[in-house]
Amino acid sequence: VGPMVEYELEDHVALLTINRPEARNAVNGDVAQGMEAAIDRLENDDEAWVGVLTGAGPVFSAGADLKAINSGEAAALTTDRGGFAGIVTRERTKPIIAAVDGPALAGGTEIVLSCDLVVASREARFGVPEVKRSLVAAAGGLFRLGRVLPRNVATELIITGDPIDAERAHHFGMVNQLCEPGTAVATARALADRIATNAPLAVRESLAVMKATTDVDDGTGIQMSNEALMRLAVTEDFMEGPLAFIEKRDPVWKGR
Repeated sequence: VGPMVEYELEDHVALLTINRPEARNAVNGDVAQGMEAAIDRLENDDEAWVGVLTGAGPVFSAGADLKAINSGEAAALTTDRGGFAGIVTRERTKPIIAAVDGPALAGGTEIVLSCDLVVASREARFGVPEVKRSLVAAAGGLFRLGRVLPRNVATELIITGDPIDAERAHHFGMVNQLCEPGTAVATARALADRIATNAPLAVRESLAVMKATTDVDDGTGIQMSNEALMRLAVTEDFMEGPLAFIEKRDPVWKGR
C-alpha cells in the first residue's frame, strides 16, 4: 500500500488511513490508487473481517484535489474498479466503518457515503458544496444522501450546498454513533469489534443481501436470503455456530 492510504491490522479489524493531512486529505491520483490497493488488501486478507476508514489530521477529507483537476488530472482521481477516490463504485464484501473526526466535505462526504456504517465526532461536518462552484456531486452524493437522510434534508444539502453538523446527521440516522472529538477511531474500532464477534462469512452474506434488496419485492428478497443461507450451509462456520451453542461456549470462527 502506498503511503497515501495506510493499512494496519489488529484483531480482525483493518484500519485504513488517508494520509495526506497537509492537503486536508484531498483526493489526488496517489490517494485514489492507495485506496484501491488498501481495499484490495482488506478484501484479500483472510484475517481482516471489518475495515475502519479514517483520515489523518483534523480533516477527514476535503474531497477532490481541485489543483489536480485544474492541471488536467481529473481522470487520475478515479480508478477503474473504485471510481472516485478508489472507493465510491467499488464492489466489495467486507463491511467498512467511516470514522470521521472532522469535516468530510464534497468528495469527502461521498467517501463516507460509500462506507457501510458511520461513526462521527462532534467536530465532524458533512456536505456537498458543489453547487457553490457550478459543479455537481457526481461521485454518489446526489443519490446516496437521500438514502441515509430524509428526502427534504438531503435536498436542502444538495441545493444549498450548506453542510450538516454531526449532531443533526446523527439525529436523522446518517451517523450510527456520535462521539467526543479525538475518539472517532476508537469508537469505530469498538463497533468493528462488535461486528467481528460474529461469523465473518454470515456478516458478508447478510450485508450483500441487504444492499441488493433495498428496493426489491418481498419474493425476490426471500429468494436472495435463502440463496445466501445455502451458500453458508456448506461452510465450516455453519456447523460451528449451533455446536458452540449446544456446548455452551463462545464460537471460534474460521471464516471458511
